[in-house]
Amino acid sequence: MGKKETQPCCEKFKTMIGGQALIEGIMMRGPEKDAIVVRTNGELNVEVKPRKKRKPHSPATWPLLRGVVSFFDSQVVGVKALMHSADLSPEEAEVEEPSKLDLWLEKKLGNEKFQKVVIGFAVFLGMAMSIGLFFLLPMVIAGFFDRLITSTVVLNLLEGLVRILLFVAYMLLVSRMKEMRRVFAYHGAEHKTIRCYEAGLELTVDNVRLQTRLHPRCGTSFLLIVMVVSILLFSVASSGLLALIPALEGMRGTFLFRLIMILFKLLLLPLVVSITYEINRWAGRHDNAFTRALTAPGMWFQNFTTVEPDDSMIEVGIASLQAVLPEEEGTDRW
Repeated sequence: MGKKETQPCCEKFKTMIGGQALIEGIMMRGPEKDAIVVRTNGELNVEVKPRKKRKPHSPATWPLLRGVVSFFDSQVVGVKALMHSADLSPEEAEVEEPSKLDLWLEKKLGNEKFQKVVIGFAVFLGMAMSIGLFFLLPMVIAGFFDRLITSTVVLNLLEGLVRILLFVAYMLLVSRMKEMRRVFAYHGAEHKTIRCYEAGLELTVDNVRLQTRLHPRCGTSFLLIVMVVSILLFSVASSGLLALIPALEGMRGTFLFRLIMILFKLLLLPLVVSITYEINRWAGRHDNAFTRALTAPGMWFQNFTTVEPDDSMIEVGIASLQAVLPEEEGTDRW
């Protein structure tokens, strides 16, 4: 870490392969397989699983619907991978005895169902905390100004500004945690490996090391675009709601008005995710001035969410990407 970063070679193609940093490892998701590679006691532990194929005309493949499906799927798979890497982590060598509640649930549900319950609860808790901190809290804060600010657009801009500031502050604080710097270094290794692959270079440590750790199709860019889309959608939808129900204007400044607007916006969150997914999908397949401008804030922010990896981390990145390469060359290209 701390090595000088150089610019990548010219991108020859774009791949749909993407990944996630784990505890001492990386998860890569290809078109046919998922791979989790974790370094344990100096050795690489590789686990590869085939991905479930969606039917060509399934609702899960429809525009807008596929965004929500993909988001929930990535959350579940990500939590599973994170828990797996934690189990393999050297720090987890001394496992604590399960609590009486854990033993009771496992006995009643069975080991497989118990694991599903744990994963489901972890996904729910993570999403609830994210929605609470980055959506509900900004809505509540902006709601206190609804008597002073009568413009719905301005009020939503204020709410969006609070949301972005909270997100940036949170990520900056997390990036300063010593434990997270290694995770962010694996995040950098994931990006650099994909960059090397997209440049058409041989996947070697030397070639990967030369790549930039910033990537336009990173989840960080997705989250920042979510913030922007939410501002635009909430402004238009809120104005439309007030136009359809004029009586709401007379309630402005009351607790009931704030509650109605908060619930209305929370109901719009799946649509925000869907629209953002389609934008990210389109931007991922094109390279022009507009898409570069669109992904620029996320690229800049990756300076805080990625760290230059060491060679051992790069080896993990290479192993994880090689494990998910499709049997037929080119079928992973966008």
